[in-house]
Order: sequence, then C-alpha cells, then structure tokens
Amino acid sequence: MKDAKTFLLLKIPSTGLYYTPTINPGQIWNKYLSTAGGKGNRDAASSKLLQEKLSHYLDIVEVNIAHQISLRSEAFFHAMTSQHELQDYLRKTSQAVKLLREKIAQIDKVMCEGSLRVLRLSLTRNNCIKVYNKLKLMATVHQTQPTVQLLLSTSEFVGALDLIATTQEVLQQELQGIHSFRHLGSQLCELEKLIDKMMIAEFSTYARNDLNRPLEDDCQILEEERLVSLVFGLLKQRKLNFYEIYGDEMIITAKNIIKQCVVNTVSQIEEIDTEVVVKLADQMRMMNFPQWFDLLKDIFSKFTIFLKRIKATLNTIRSVVFLVLDKNQKNRDLEDTLQKNSKDSTVDTEVAYLTHEGMFISDAFSEGDLPPVAADTTSQRNTSPNSEPCSSDSVSEPECTTDSSSSKEQTSSSVTPGAVEMMISDDMKLTDLELVRLANNIQELLYNASDICHDRSVKFLMARAKDGFLEKLNSSEFVTLSRLMEGFILETEQICGRKSMSLRGALQSQANRFVNRFHEERKTKLSLLLDNERWKQAEVPAEFQDLVDSVSDGRISLPEKKPAATEERKPAEFLIVEGQKYATVGTVLLLIRIILEYCQCVDNIPSITTDMLTRLSDLLKYFNSRSCQLVLGAGALQVVGLKTITTKNLALSSRCLQLIVHYIPIIRAHFEARLQPKQYSMLRHFDHITKDYHDHVAEISAKLVAIMDSLFDKLLSKYEVKAPVPSACFRNICKQMAKMHEAIYDLLPEEQTQMLFLRINASYKLHLKRQLAHLNVVNDGGPLNGLVTSDVAFYTGNLQALKGLNNLDLNMAEIWEQKR
Repeated sequence: MKDAKTFLLLKIPSTGLYYTPTINPGQIWNKYLSTAGGKGNRDAASSKLLQEKLSHYLDIVEVNIAHQISLRSEAFFHAMTSQHELQDYLRKTSQAVKLLREKIAQIDKVMCEGSLRVLRLSLTRNNCIKVYNKLKLMATVHQTQPTVQLLLSTSEFVGALDLIATTQEVLQQELQGIHSFRHLGSQLCELEKLIDKMMIAEFSTYARNDLNRPLEDDCQILEEERLVSLVFGLLKQRKLNFYEIYGDEMIITAKNIIKQCVVNTVSQIEEIDTEVVVKLADQMRMMNFPQWFDLLKDIFSKFTIFLKRIKATLNTIRSVVFLVLDKNQKNRDLEDTLQKNSKDSTVDTEVAYLTHEGMFISDAFSEGDLPPVAADTTSQRNTSPNSEPCSSDSVSEPECTTDSSSSKEQTSSSVTPGAVEMMISDDMKLTDLELVRLANNIQELLYNASDICHDRSVKFLMARAKDGFLEKLNSSEFVTLSRLMEGFILETEQICGRKSMSLRGALQSQANRFVNRFHEERKTKLSLLLDNERWKQAEVPAEFQDLVDSVSDGRISLPEKKPAATEERKPAEFLIVEGQKYATVGTVLLLIRIILEYCQCVDNIPSITTDMLTRLSDLLKYFNSRSCQLVLGAGALQVVGLKTITTKNLALSSRCLQLIVHYIPIIRAHFEARLQPKQYSMLRHFDHITKDYHDHVAEISAKLVAIMDSLFDKLLSKYEVKAPVPSACFRNICKQMAKMHEAIYDLLPEEQTQMLFLRINASYKLHLKRQLAHLNVVNDGGPLNGLVTSDVAFYTGNLQALKGLNNLDLNMAEIWEQKR
C-alpha cells in the first residue's frame, strides 16, 4: 500500500462524470518529513506511529475511490466514447452558422444597408442642425455685450436689462457648461450693476432738466417716453428709492426759483445799486411795497407752475407703477387659470410629444399661449428637417430659439400714459405691497413739494419782515398781501390735494401782528378823539351819511370812493339811520367808520375773525367806559376844559350810545356768519356790550332826572302858598323845565323825551306833595287850596305847551294826600 498509487475522484463540470488523477503518497510523505525533519529526531517514534496511521487512512480512501469508480464505470466509458460524436456535431454547427452569416451579410448589403445609411445621415443632419442652432445661439450670446452697449448709447435701459436677463437665462439653461462662456455670467452681472448706476445718474439728470426748465405756462411732461423707460428700468432693478432723487432736486430748484426771481426784479429797479448792496436779501429789503409785492406775486406764479409740472411728472411715474401692479394682478389670474386647467391630460400628452420631437418643455408652455396658427408655424419650423435656420446677424437672436423669456415678452406689451408701448417683463418680482407703498411715497412726494414751496415762501417773508416791514403795512396793503397769500395757498391745495400749514401759519402770525397793530392804532385814535371831544353836536358830512347808507339789509361794506362831484354836498345836521335822526358827535362818526373797518377786515382776512371780534369788543367797551368817565364822571372838565357838563352834553352822549347799540346786532350777525359753530360762544361779548350800553343810557336818563330832582327840591322847599298867582317858584320851575326841553328835544326822539318828562313830572309831584304836607295844605276847596290849584294849573299849562308834550298825562291829582 505504501508504494501504491492513490487515485482522487474529481467531477467533470456539466457531465456528472468523475476522473481520477494519479497521486504519489510518497511525495506527500516526503513533504511532510521535510517539514517535520527540522524539529530533530526527538519525535521519531511519534512520527512512525503517525506514518502508519496515515497509511491506514490512505488505504481507506483508495478503497472508497475504487468502489465509486465501479459504480460509475458505465457512464464514464460512455462519455469517453461520445466525445468524438460531440466534436463532429460542433463542427457541422459552426459551418451552418458561417453559411447563415454569409447569407445575412448579402441580405444586409442588398436590402438594409442603403436604408440604414439614409436614417443615419438624417440623424446626423438633425444633430448638425442642433449644433448649428447652438452655435448661432452662442454667436448671439457673444454679441450680447456689444448690443447692450448699443442700447445704452440710446438710453434703452429696459431693453438692455431684458437682453442681459435673457442671456443669463440662456447661459444657465441651454449653454450651461460652455467653457468659452465661463466668465460671461459675471461680466453681465457687472454690466447690470453699471446699468443701475447709469439709470440713477440718468434719472438724476432728467429730474434736474425737468425741474430747471423755464417756468412758463407750459406744464407738459419733459420727454415722457424717456421718463417711462427710466421708471420701468428702475422698477425692474428694484431701485424703489429713486423718488428721493427727485425730492432732493425739488428742494434745490425751489431755492433757485426765489433767487432768480429776486435777481430779475432787482435788475429792473434802478434805485438799487447792486455793486454797493451785494447780498440779495439786502437788495430785496430796499424795495418798496409795490415792488416787493410784484416780486412775491411772481414767485407765487412760478411756484404754481413748478407744482403743476411736478404733479404731471409724478402722476406719470405713479401710472407706471400702477401698470406694473395691474400686470402682477393679471399674471396671478393667469396662474390661477392654469392651475385649474392643469388636470387636463391633453396638456401632458402635448408636452411629452413636443419634448420627444426635440423641443424644450418651456416652449410647449409659452407657445400654448400663442394663437393656433402661430403655434403650428412654430412647431413646423422646429421639427421639419428641411427648415432653414434663422439668420445669425439678428440682434434679437433669442427670439429664433426656444427660449422661454422671449416668448413671454411677445405677449406682454402695455401702453403707457404717454402712448408709448413698453415691454413689461414678467421678471419684475415686486410684490403688491411694495408697489402700493411706492405709489403712496410718490404721492407723499407731491405733498412734500407743496410743503417745500410754502417753506421757501415763509423764509422769503421772514427775510423781508426782519426790519418790521410787514408790520408797518397799512390795512389795504396787508389785505392785498393776505389775499395774494390766501390765493396761493388755496391753489396749491387744489394742485396737491393737501393743506400745507407753514405758509398759512406764517400768514396767521403776521395777521395776528397786523390785528394787534390795527387795533392799537384805532384804539389810540379813539382815545385821542375822546380826549379832545367837547361833546357838542357835530355836522354830518355827506361821506358819513353814504357810509351809513352802505350798511343795508344787515350787510356791512365800505362804500367805494366816488369821484369828486361838481357841486359838493353840504353837511347835514343829523345822521339818518333807517329813517331815524341821530344827533351825534364827531368821535362817534369816526367810531362808526372804525367799526366798519373791523368788519371789512374780517371779510378780507377770514382767518382773523376771532381776533377781530375780541379786539372790536374791547374797542366798544373802551368807548363806553371812557365816554362814561368823560360825561357822567365829568372827566371832560379836566381833559377838555369844559366849564360844566350840561343836560345837552348828557342827552347827546345818550343818543351817541343809542346809535352804537343800533349797530351791535348788525355787527353780531356779520361776525356770526363768519364764525364756526363751535365759536358761537364768543358772540356773548356783544350781549354783554349791549347790556352795558343800555345801562349807560339808563344812567344818563337817571342823571337828567336827578338834575331836575335837585332843582325841585331846592325850589319847592321854599314854596309858600300865597298871592300872587302864579308864584315865583312855579314860574322858575316852568322856566327850568322849558330849558330842559329845549336842550334835549332836538337830540332825543319824541318818545324818549316824553318818558323823560314823565319821570321828571313824577319827581316834581313827589316834592310838591311833600311841601304841601309840610304846609298843611289839603284839598278842601279853601283859599290855600285854590292858590295851589292855580299854580299847578299854570305848571300843567306850561308843560303841555312844550313841543311834543301836549298829550302828556301829568295826573296832578297825586299831589294831594288821600283822605282815609
């Protein structure tokens, strides 16, 4: 067994057969010994035992192999015998395959090669067309920068920006990864930043040119198309603060307008030497009122045209903003419509077909918005292999390609307010809130323009008012100035739609100063008149009668000066007011004119109504109190040097007060019509004044009665009942009564005269009754009673004989004590 060969069964793949290669066990044993020999001979016995064990195992393996071979011997020998048959079969198969290939090659050459070559050439041609179009697109993109420069040279900022945006989109979508264009994107970004700066500079130049045009009656917009283009470009680049540039230019222009007006006016005035007086403010202060007023009128006229131009320009800008806002709304509506129709399966089918035919999906959407005929034409142009490519020298080359932005621009034209069609691209990513805020800011800029004009006007006024010039104006001049300023304020409010308070406040401040000076002048004048008034009846010049006649139907207005007549009208003795005669003094005539001046001033300057009401109330109170001091208080004795205050002075003073009281309701109604309802409480001043005047008139009447009362007390206290009749006492009383009647009859109305003499008669009866009681004279029909009756009859006859007192009921029976 040691020298026997060992057989190892190995399986032949895919046959199920086994073969046995020859193995020499000695080789294995020697190999083992060579491995173990290195360890020495210390394990010789163990090695021998191991050799025997391995030999035993080898025998077992050989037995098993022989057994397996015996079991498979038939299949093994069958395979060996079938190998030659298999080789013959394979040889025949190889020859058949070779023959088949030759036949197929002949068929391919005769029937397929030509057709396949046609298809291959067609595919190559289509690929060449795509490459050609791509090269054309690259050529067009390569021409972007020169084209942008050309557009910028003509200030076509919107077109340049649209071209840059389109090129950027093409670079990112269709030319992405092109090595030669790796820097073009950054260059276009820098060019876009440059355009931003150019548009800002261009808009600043436009604003300067627009605002500094000659201020004539021409309110047309300067280069409307250019303005619209600039605004579209600025909106496209989200430069939403461009209106601030216009606002800064407005401030500078407003200053220059005033400066230029002053220079032009000063140059026409020979009295002002510009070489000696250098500063414009000093030159302006050398003007008289007519010259300065004409200058102010010119400034207001220029400012009015200035504001109208600003309004027209800003309205155009706002209309552009609203156009963009409207386009945003339409785009949202279109998106909503597309979303509703997105469930339609035909859209997906059309997109898939167009994509398969070599078109871009973006074209499928964009061309879907075109009319049917145009869409068919575009489809044929892109899919037909015989179609000629578009010319490469066209500036608008992206329109010949399948770029989405170009197709969108074809359907987004709008008409501007200046009848200029502009392309509003869909890439203006401005929200409605931003656009509305911008529109509001532009409207606010118009309000600011009004404020600027008013502020500059205020500074102009204050510069002239430094030397107290405005405070020295007379009433007619100030009224003229006030009307001019009010007209300018109302016109600016109408143009801009909002009130500006600075000029109105300055006018109110000057009006308050004017009111103070106006009032102080007239109060001083009235004070001087009263201090020199001798309280004698004055003649009434015809002009004062005309003044009173002008106050008709409760309406107060100063009469216009009439040309000098050939024959001057003579002064009248009385002032006729609504058919009543009023004897008056010269002071009151002038006071009436002063009162009418107050009322006329309120008509001319409505803003000072409340101040004028207060001042007029003060003036009327002053006249009442001062006249009371001079007449009732006898102050005229020291001030004017009168010897005494006569009954005539008193009656004349009373009648003058009654004349003023007559006009108080008319004055009240005049002011009431010009006050706000919340200011009606101020009218109570007139009620207080009326009461004070009535009290004053009553005090004068009481004074007249008191004069006669003291006379009766003095005369009747010495009365004795004796002959002759009439007694001296009664004759003296009748004489004094006649003097009293003579003094007041022509001054007071007949009714007042009768009432006054009734009160005097009552006082007379009281004193006579007291004296008769003291003398114990009773109504008994005796001699003493007869003497008294004769004296009383004399008194009654004389009193009733006076003019206007003939029907006076004296009731003289009251002088006797009634018997109980």
